[in-house]
Amino acid sequence: MTALLPADDRLIVALDVPNALAGLEMARVLGDSVSFYKIGLGMLTGGGLALANELKEEHGKRIFLDMKLFDIGATVEAAVRGLAQFDLDFLTVHGDPYVVKAAKEGASGKDLKILAVTILTSLDRADLDAALIKPGDIKDLVVERAGAAFAAGADGVIASPQEAALIRALPEAEGKLIVTPGVRPTGSSLGDQKRVETPAAALANGADHIVVGRPVWRANNPAAAAQAILAEISAV
Repeated sequence: MTALLPADDRLIVALDVPNALAGLEMARVLGDSVSFYKIGLGMLTGGGLALANELKEEHGKRIFLDMKLFDIGATVEAAVRGLAQFDLDFLTVHGDPYVVKAAKEGASGKDLKILAVTILTSLDRADLDAALIKPGDIKDLVVERAGAAFAAGADGVIASPQEAALIRALPEAEGKLIVTPGVRPTGSSLGDQKRVETPAAALANGADHIVVGRPVWRANNPAAAAQAILAEISAV
């Protein structure tokens, strides 16, 4: 019988399931293969914060709360201050410098890491044009936003694995985190992602953590899917 690979914090599994009960069940199925979970906005009304607390406090998991906060500075600061009370690990905000600065104020005195979203991995240049975002190559814009977020105090950034190496090369990126969604194991469906790489490629490009959702929780055997990813990244 093949021994199971231990959990690796570099792998973050996105629990994009309907509610907290489904999330707890998926965490039970994945067991010791996964130590880090992402809980996003889609589960906010389904008990997402309660699930985050239970996984953290009762199961010893690390938690990435993916809220992508965006509002006036005072509101962001207040929201982050409230969320920071839950002793979670990562929280996302939009990468605009004033948002990042407000979020860091709200997290002051806590270990919560503020991660700035650069450009969503589901977007391409046509999407940016439709949103009236300034012209330019998407990779250049991502790197520019990452640098501005670091300068504003972000602990790390969210970017596609295709931009991770460019961000890692920034002097401002030293000691900062790069977390990459848009990661798809070889042979997986792209879904709504447009700027993707494999888990091994994302880490080799400079990512500290990869986020994988549907290829794990939609698999016929989620634990086996997680183990396959662990095998892929074990050599990186």
